Amino acid sequence: MQRTGTTSVGKFFKEYGFKVAGWNVSNRNKWSYSWELGDFETIFNSKDFKDNQVFEDDPWWLPEFYKVLYHRFPDSKFILFTRNEDAWFNSMMNHSGGKVLGNTKLHCKAYRREEDFFELIPDQKGRLDYDAKRIDNLLELRGYEEHYKKIYNIRNQEIKDFFAKKSSRSLFTCELEDSSKWSKLAQFMGLKISGGLEVHENKSIKSI
Repeated sequence: MQRTGTTSVGKFFKEYGFKVAGWNVSNRNKWSYSWELGDFETIFNSKDFKDNQVFEDDPWWLPEFYKVLYHRFPDSKFILFTRNEDAWFNSMMNHSGGKVLGNTKLHCKAYRREEDFFELIPDQKGRLDYDAKRIDNLLELRGYEEHYKKIYNIRNQEIKDFFAKKSSRSLFTCELEDSSKWSKLAQFMGLKISGGLEVHENKSIKSI
């Protein structure tokens, strides 16, 4: 999920020579828009998807997309970093000044605030286009702390439960605060790690 080291994971794999598609690649291809429409084949058939090996940021963390990816690419590996729910929410707050992160429509879909989204534009229900009007960062996170933490915890547990049933060997999960996380990830991937590796991107001033 957002604020759980996704960009750092991308940097980790880049340092090992993997081809990594981050947010800029996703944004260029409008992959999140395709996810919203359920048009997964447009994502999978795109040149950038075929040319890369590792995928971080959206749309990969969006609701239940991991299930689609697992069934379509059953030999893939999945990475889930988790963190203390309070630290996670504080990082969300610090990153965006207390506003929702990124595209408001997608944010509300991911965090189950669809009703709040449509109340922003009562005269445009059902007609708001992803490209025509992003309306970034218009909603507040303040006052919704318990809601977000509940969504966060349920989502993480659902992922663990899914892979426990389908293929526990396909999922790597680790606490973001774990000082050995990169060596553990390297071991999971069958990579040889040299001592002292520390990767951290998009670090907030007050929290990692």
